[in-house]
Amino acid sequence: MYFVEVVLPLSLAKTFTYSVSEAEFLFMKKGMRVAVPFGKSKIYTALVIEIHNNKPTLYDAKEIHQILDEFPIVTESQINHWLWIANYYMCAIGDVYRGAMPSALLLESETIITKKNDSFVDESLLSDDEFLVYEALQQQSSLKVHDIIAILNKNNIFPVIQKLVDKNILVLQEEVQENYKPKLVRYVRLHTKYDTNDGLKELLDILKSANKQKEIVLNYFQLSATEKKPITVKKLIEAANSSAAIVKALIEKEIFEEYFLQEDRINFAGKSREGELQLSVAQQKAFDSIKENFEHKAVCLLHGITSSGKTEIYIKLIEEYLATGKQVLYLLPEIALTTQLVSRLRTHFGNKVAVFHSKYNNNERVEVWNQVLRNADKAQIVIGARSALFLPFYDLGFIIIDEEHEQTFKQSDPAPRYHARDAAIVLANGHQAKVLLGSATPSIETYFNATSDKYGFIEISERFGNVSLPEIVLVDLKDKYFRKKMNGHFSDVLTEEITAALSLGEQVILFQNRRGYSPIIECITCGHVPHCQQCDVSLTYHKHKNQLRCHYCGYSMANPTRCHECSSVDLTTKGFGTEQIEQELITIFPGAKTGRMDQDTTRGKFGFEKIIDSFKNREIDILVGTQMLAKGLDFDNVNLVGIMNADNMLYHPDFRAFERSFQMMTQVAGRSGRSEKKGKVIIQTYNPNHNTIQQVTHTDYVGMYKEQLYDRQIYKYPPYFRIIKLTLKQRDFDKLKEGAMWLYQVLSQNLVMPVLGPEEPVISRIRNEYIRTIIIKIPQQTSIGNTKKTIQKILNSFEAVAQYRAIKVTTNVDFY
Repeated sequence: MYFVEVVLPLSLAKTFTYSVSEAEFLFMKKGMRVAVPFGKSKIYTALVIEIHNNKPTLYDAKEIHQILDEFPIVTESQINHWLWIANYYMCAIGDVYRGAMPSALLLESETIITKKNDSFVDESLLSDDEFLVYEALQQQSSLKVHDIIAILNKNNIFPVIQKLVDKNILVLQEEVQENYKPKLVRYVRLHTKYDTNDGLKELLDILKSANKQKEIVLNYFQLSATEKKPITVKKLIEAANSSAAIVKALIEKEIFEEYFLQEDRINFAGKSREGELQLSVAQQKAFDSIKENFEHKAVCLLHGITSSGKTEIYIKLIEEYLATGKQVLYLLPEIALTTQLVSRLRTHFGNKVAVFHSKYNNNERVEVWNQVLRNADKAQIVIGARSALFLPFYDLGFIIIDEEHEQTFKQSDPAPRYHARDAAIVLANGHQAKVLLGSATPSIETYFNATSDKYGFIEISERFGNVSLPEIVLVDLKDKYFRKKMNGHFSDVLTEEITAALSLGEQVILFQNRRGYSPIIECITCGHVPHCQQCDVSLTYHKHKNQLRCHYCGYSMANPTRCHECSSVDLTTKGFGTEQIEQELITIFPGAKTGRMDQDTTRGKFGFEKIIDSFKNREIDILVGTQMLAKGLDFDNVNLVGIMNADNMLYHPDFRAFERSFQMMTQVAGRSGRSEKKGKVIIQTYNPNHNTIQQVTHTDYVGMYKEQLYDRQIYKYPPYFRIIKLTLKQRDFDKLKEGAMWLYQVLSQNLVMPVLGPEEPVISRIRNEYIRTIIIKIPQQTSIGNTKKTIQKILNSFEAVAQYRAIKVTTNVDFY
């Protein structure tokens, strides 16, 4: 009896046992993919995590369909790490598997619909829709579900298919298809019969009267002589300034032969820079301290103020690890940052750098996956957002987590809801690798660990090249509005500073952490505000598309010309986003070129690159943006940064609001004055005396840390307590209320720790589902493992109650 234990790419907490033949058993290894039947007729790509001889007791093991890999594509250390993530973050192992693998490697069956060959069909008994499907199957051998949707021009096609199946006309079969296709590049070479001198004479005779073809052949000889490598059709056409049709004619005449070579989609032809990278005295001191700390600590925090040259230290450390043949993982919080950093790293390491993030398409992600797995030179350094953590490293030596304080390292939806920083530390532990956390404004938990000697701690308190920190000017908006010194949302101080910066040929960055034109449109007559039909949130006005949009579910409607309640035409906008700032800039500074960087303008694959490059090349004078701008970008011609409104960050119902505001404002301020000239930061606020804003002004991280730590201890928050947040969702308001109360009471009775809730969040309905939250605070000294087991048992019994089964519960461990 031979069996394999597999994980399915479904939200299922358990593994499943399938039977295999002896030959398959001997061939198979952990980490291979197999196609397995599941349910009545579905086929899924499952991952083998164990091979054994234990027959399942509760069900008969089905046989696998086929083995999909010749060698494991997931390493054993990866499987262990995934199991840890599933256990720690209380999610299904199937969720981790589905989230970790590039979707091109997760095949799911597509229903193939074919006509039954031996059946007699009375066409007069078929309805119009049934006849259209039957007729289409006369023309082609098989159809897929989406083909039938297109033929009938409607989504609800399953009843039609079912009727045809019942009438014994159609057959449904399941078929797995491989999604990944290698990229093939078309090359040409001269036909072998023209290899000799006589052959060349014959060739010139043939082309005597065909000038365009002759031109291409001559260009081919020229390229062959200079390049000494295969010639692509594309290159040949460009060199000869010709067309594909003429090349095709030469192939048909058998003068050229075409052939295809597989090529990586992600091609970095960067040359590594020769020569040493010179560190400043402060950088060298930090570099030596890190190496010293790594001798007895696995994790170190590098706390260097903005523009202190942390990246150069990272590059030096990477050089050392590459020399030992180890792989390096460089995690960044934002795709925008990878754009700038890749070019910096390629300058040093050539094409050893691979990039992995969600803007890459499936095929590109598969290629990076394979390169990392095979330990190819091209992927010795992997730069990526949080998902790069799941790549199949097998000789990982060093992990850098830059801007470690960023909340984007925490995945919120879908499961697994992991924190990349914490999961990376566990991953490094499995590989015996070292971790360096870098930030100008570390998270309170990390700073707490560093100062309590759990992590190594290194500080850099001066900017690179002794550049001074920017001067921070606070502008009191209350006073400016009262004195009528505002132009739109720009105070006279900010307007004057922008004018001065532009006159000196410098660039300006303006920060407003809200996209769109305006978050609220209100009727002046009756006070009505258009809300999303599916969520409890007002619709944001986007002027460019002249529509109102929900930023939670994507619902949109045309911008109303009159109030939906009282039909008044007096509508006004309240609040402002990046789009409105951009519009105002065009009016106030008509001569300046403005750009905008937010989720709306960076949707394309190269959206970030285009904006960052044009700003770097000085094609944009003033760049307006959301938090994407705040992180680690380096522009040497920016000496003025404006924060349009500091208050909307401060007053969030979140225990991290002050910490986050401090980090955000300090990071945005750090984009200013990164070269010789002292920079300037203008912060517009209604509350200039607020503690956090004063701490930003004086760059007082330690003051902010101590104040927040004191509050966290009193109110039982991290780092003194761990938080697990349970979110309950259901369309029926009363059922949800009742179910949430039941769950809260059982948790309170079984846990000797604070359980808060059930609470209605600020936005209490999204996509027509009402929401309730319960928060569990676990003291540091209490075993988190045992507490989670208790919570899981209670959740299992909650699911077993029939009337609560429809309530969806999601668990967020270490809620950030």
